[in-house]
Amino acid sequence: MERVVLVTGASGGVGLALCQRLLEEDGRIHLCIACRNAQKSEATRDLILATHPNAQVSTVEVDLGNLASVLRVARELRCRFQRLDFVYLNAGIMPNPHVNFKALWHGLLTGKVLHMLTTAEGIMTQTDRLNGDGLQEVFATNLFGHFILVRQLESLLCGNEKPSRLIWTSSSNARESAFSLSDYQHAKGKESYSSSKYATDLTSVVLNRKFNKQGLYSSVVCPGLVMSNMTYRILPVFLWKLLMPIMWLIRFFAKTYTLTPYNGAEAHVWLFKQKPEYLDELVKYHSCTSGLGKSYVEPRKIDVDEETAEKFYEKLLELEKQTLERYSDLLD
Repeated sequence: MERVVLVTGASGGVGLALCQRLLEEDGRIHLCIACRNAQKSEATRDLILATHPNAQVSTVEVDLGNLASVLRVARELRCRFQRLDFVYLNAGIMPNPHVNFKALWHGLLTGKVLHMLTTAEGIMTQTDRLNGDGLQEVFATNLFGHFILVRQLESLLCGNEKPSRLIWTSSSNARESAFSLSDYQHAKGKESYSSSKYATDLTSVVLNRKFNKQGLYSSVVCPGLVMSNMTYRILPVFLWKLLMPIMWLIRFFAKTYTLTPYNGAEAHVWLFKQKPEYLDELVKYHSCTSGLGKSYVEPRKIDVDEETAEKFYEKLLELEKQTLERYSDLLD
């Protein structure tokens, strides 16, 4: 039987490039694309079929920042499929990003500018808000909605003849300094994106501890710096046009400047071809591109404390219990 692959955030950027590249690797897969609304889902499906007319492509509509939407799509997927072989947890948001030019200038003077430009450490902030479920929007969309989706799909992911895979889109911006167990939704800080991505790394580590024996394996990837709709919101368009030649030059020194969504999906596609039993659960797989444009994957150890990961997982379970009580009509 064909492998079933679910991709969230498939309507553009790395998600769309990933869908197209997966079909190039194996045209027999059943690709299920998950987008925030039906119009985007259908438009994305048409775009994929234009280049892969014989592909099996289905769609689902889900807003990862809305728990009712997540529960509805999980129910739909349980009715539609008997198993899921790959789930790419790729959807994410970075609302109202701001660049701290003073910090960037300081980095230039102190010789730390390359590190800052490749990790956004100290120069990128966001303005978060509460969503309709009373959760911080970035945490809910980037991490918790995906966590609930995985929990609701356990029957499709565990106990299959072959291992199932979770592949989370993390970031080089995932930093322990932006995350706190006492404020894991990052309500009090200004680096909600970084916090949510570090929380993603923590979650992946614990999921392997809990579910490897049931045939479910989790990995995290970093697509590098990709020019996408999310990136273009950070600075005015005219500034990006001025900066692009400099960014191509920086790529000779910063291999994570993948720049194109196609290059950014390199690690996602590489993991599609690996046996999960032989992967290191404490490694993040980075998409990299050389100055001459050659794409490759570089594994790097995740900077996580496993005890913190376990404590955070318990907090996720507590939050799951609290939030799902109001949605009993959507639970089996």
